[in-house]
Amino acid sequence: MINRVILAGRLTRDPEVRTTTTGKKVADFSIAVQKRMKPQDGSSDADFFRVSCWGATAEFVGNYVTKGRLVIIEGRLQSRKFVDKQGNNREVVEVVADSVNPLERPRDGENQRDNSGQGESEVAVPSGTVDEEYDPFADE
Repeated sequence: MINRVILAGRLTRDPEVRTTTTGKKVADFSIAVQKRMKPQDGSSDADFFRVSCWGATAEFVGNYVTKGRLVIIEGRLQSRKFVDKQGNNREVVEVVADSVNPLERPRDGENQRDNSGQGESEVAVPSGTVDEEYDPFADE
């Protein structure tokens, strides 16, 4: 069986990063994925997906990804059932991301998030990892 999802969209809120009782990092956020065709009935022109990621991916997301950033995620769909505070049975389908990659550079003045409360610092990108002239969407 295959359960694989690839989505490109914008974060609708800053990621929420927490540590489990076993010491693993987990990040939760949601993305809006633009629909190809604008609905004629006036409904939203985007689909919204819950996303969670674990470990090093969660740390990366917590440090470098913020609300409004365009990202591509790759992972799997997961459904889970729970009982809400009112005692109602609920089921949610979410994406468990294996990888989260920003598709754009931070805007001018936008810095890396610093979850230590010590302020902001610049995002360091090792030299030679980004080809400044390469545009995968440019017409050939």
